[in-house]
Amino acid sequence: MGTLYQGPPDTAIHDLKVTIQESQLVFPAQETQSKSMFLSNIDQVLNFNVQTVHFFPANLEFPPKIVADRLRTALSNVLVPYDFLAGRIKLNPHSGRLEIDCNSAGAVFAVASSEFALDDIGDLVYPNPAFGQLIVEKVDAIGSDDQPLCIIQLTSFKCGGFAMGVSTNHAMLDGLSFKIFLQNLATQAFDDKPLAIVPYNDRTVLAARSPPQVTFPHPELLKLKIPIGEEPSHPTFDCPQEELAFKIFRLSSDHISYLKEKAKASGPAAAAATATTNYRITGFNVVTAHVWRCKALSCDSEEGLERLSTVLYAVDIRPRMKPPLPASYTGNAVLTAYATAKCRELEEVPFSKLVAMVSEGAARMTDEYARSAIDWGEVYKGFPHGEFLISSWWRLGFAEMEYPWGKPRYSCPVVHQRKDIILLFPDIDAANANAVNVLVALPGKEMEKFQSLFHKLLEDN
Repeated sequence: MGTLYQGPPDTAIHDLKVTIQESQLVFPAQETQSKSMFLSNIDQVLNFNVQTVHFFPANLEFPPKIVADRLRTALSNVLVPYDFLAGRIKLNPHSGRLEIDCNSAGAVFAVASSEFALDDIGDLVYPNPAFGQLIVEKVDAIGSDDQPLCIIQLTSFKCGGFAMGVSTNHAMLDGLSFKIFLQNLATQAFDDKPLAIVPYNDRTVLAARSPPQVTFPHPELLKLKIPIGEEPSHPTFDCPQEELAFKIFRLSSDHISYLKEKAKASGPAAAAATATTNYRITGFNVVTAHVWRCKALSCDSEEGLERLSTVLYAVDIRPRMKPPLPASYTGNAVLTAYATAKCRELEEVPFSKLVAMVSEGAARMTDEYARSAIDWGEVYKGFPHGEFLISSWWRLGFAEMEYPWGKPRYSCPVVHQRKDIILLFPDIDAANANAVNVLVALPGKEMEKFQSLFHKLLEDN
């Protein structure tokens, strides 16, 4: 049975008592070209900030003061190849599109301290809302239309350990390119290391075709009657505020192996599912299928088992384009795949069939399908649409970054309770790299049913 974190630990600290000691603009170490940078239709709908926190234990050779100096210099250095992160997002009044004004206005670097030791914080895996204090989300002294696109805050703890909080505008980087940004930031914190990977910044490779050619139906996308670049009145996956239970379900490597074996189960339906060349039994596919079944069947609805359930999940399109995009492409190169079924089917069909549907959703993302989705965004100005989204931070490897002061003890995004987004995180124990934590927020009764199904379906033979 999966280990269950029963909500916030009793010892969780809700106020880290953080004091900002210094905050300054950091500029590129060398002069960069002043220009406007094109944002693709994928970038356009992601104009919001994403915050991550990276916790480091104390290192006697690198006290927080030295780390702060190194990070400040490293940030200045990486702002040369990542010049757009020192710019500002602007709305082009002629095209009605967002673009980046690469004007070297600067990123922000802040130094702070907490009154607690790192070990006082307790369970780093549980998404404590207090972690938001470890990141400056916006700069009050700067106008709302001139906010920096990258902010780094170094917070020292009484024990000598520290946290590096990073806030970046999602239109700038997706998860994969953010990982490369961190790799490059880490190398520049050393005295004499070159960039780990030179970023590829030309986003016109994902521009819509002219004229747009929407060659596929896109039920995973929702049309919005607003000009591109403007804020929607109801953001994607926005839902009414309600009382939510928040729990973490841990799937060990043994659980994932069990789910993979279950996906190989024999029988006519399983044989039909595995007959397709698109059928891939991966850790992500089996976890997604398991979570999808639990989430769909836990939802109370008047339609009951006849209700359609749609799960959304991200697919990296870099290797799927023709020609493939460079792995170092910095923009958002992730599109939303989907799988849809009636709840009755989700309850009755073999697990292998659900895995096949998830696998097929990813396989659907060919070059032509991706181009069609990008062109759809040009025509309809829409957003992903489904019952819920699985957002995976599982395999990104943020905790594998090697800084001069060592690897992080744990890395995680700052998350909020959302019933329509389920998050996958790696385990804090590096020895259990294949384990995954599933973060779920649901109303109380739905959570009870989800929890029951989550464990029951891990035990079914």
